[in-house]
Amino acid sequence: MTATEQIEQAITNFVRGGDNSDTVMLDKILHKDFRVTNNGFMGTSGVTLIDKQKYLSNIRDGVFGGSPRKMAIENIDYSETIAMVKLRLESSENHFVSYNSLVLDADNEWKLINNLAVVESKR
Repeated sequence: MTATEQIEQAITNFVRGGDNSDTVMLDKILHKDFRVTNNGFMGTSGVTLIDKQKYLSNIRDGVFGGSPRKMAIENIDYSETIAMVKLRLESSENHFVSYNSLVLDADNEWKLINNLAVVESKR
């Protein structure tokens, strides 16, 4: 599998893990230092940071996730051990633009280290 295919698979697993509230899959694909960075998160003002453990507990508790989304990868850019992926997602309720940073971890697996997203309600 090429690096691009591995990165695509990591992103797909991240999205599907969220869609299916699969915290086991998410725990595997998220780097130990993973963060969600959001500006205007769920209607709040300013920047919100969510670490891996809080993200997984929010998925587990149904705060977010659990809704199927259409996914379109717009761009993958990588160099050696880092990658940036831009994707668009659409659920029944929201549109998302998501920039995802990945690192090639010590176990030679691509892991998400940052998710920077804008979520816009369809309503």
